[in-house]
Amino acid sequence: MKIAEIRKQIFAAAAIAGISGLALVGCNNSANQDAANADAGAATEEKKTIVIGTTEGDFADMVRDQVKGELEAQGYTVKLTTFTDYVRPNLALAEGDLDINIFQHKPYLDTFKAENNLDLVEVFQVPTAPLGVYSGKKKSLEEAYDGMKVSAPNDPSNFARALVMMDDLGWITLKDNVDPLTASKSDIATNPKNIDIIELEAAQLPRARDDVDFAIINGNYATDSGIKLTEALFQEASFAYVNWSAIKASDKDAKWVKDVTDAYNSESFKAYAHESFPGYKYPKIWGEGQEAEAK
Repeated sequence: MKIAEIRKQIFAAAAIAGISGLALVGCNNSANQDAANADAGAATEEKKTIVIGTTEGDFADMVRDQVKGELEAQGYTVKLTTFTDYVRPNLALAEGDLDINIFQHKPYLDTFKAENNLDLVEVFQVPTAPLGVYSGKKKSLEEAYDGMKVSAPNDPSNFARALVMMDDLGWITLKDNVDPLTASKSDIATNPKNIDIIELEAAQLPRARDDVDFAIINGNYATDSGIKLTEALFQEASFAYVNWSAIKASDKDAKWVKDVTDAYNSESFKAYAHESFPGYKYPKIWGEGQEAEAK
């Protein structure tokens, strides 16, 4: 998918006699442009419809169950668009189909916007289900064997997380001084168990559990498929992957962005998150024990 061009310049030539006439036209054009800019600023300030994009599951539930009501109480209309992949939400945001998206950790956002030349910025963190190792054909880590099949998310940043987890478990060994945020198959130093790593779209991982011995599943897709986080055989230790919201850089000072941020950090939202999402990792700003590690 390519981001459509949004700017076109139209040049018109007109025969205008006299320097004073040119000056007058220039002044009129300037005045018209100033008025247009003022109107655009007013429209931005008065924005009352917010389109939020998330992946289906917990992030969508947060909007439906809590955030939507808080914002609508302030006079906003909130529309939710859900996705089943990690590519379209950022493209839709850049194209203007969304006002804000909530589905990704910062390493993924940084990589995606650099590769696609997108002017997006992160705003606030949200409660995030950690990546976990779940049973497939095998029901405990002690059943790991030579030649086993392990599924993992196929996007680069989440695949790196999966490799770090397998390294922590002793299933593989990563090369010395590898950046854990960018680790790839080429960074595997040893694979003593001869693991066959099956890379799948993240949304497909829960459905493919019966085809592999173990499945490394993103937390939001695990919960969306009815898998409890407490069923994980192993969870990642890092807090670097607590997810962020993202907006277009041009919107960073908009009032509606502040109002959405406040809704996600309100005391009522915190209470809802603690009750609804046990075992999650929470935003650094909440001050709940992960300050040294959160990014």
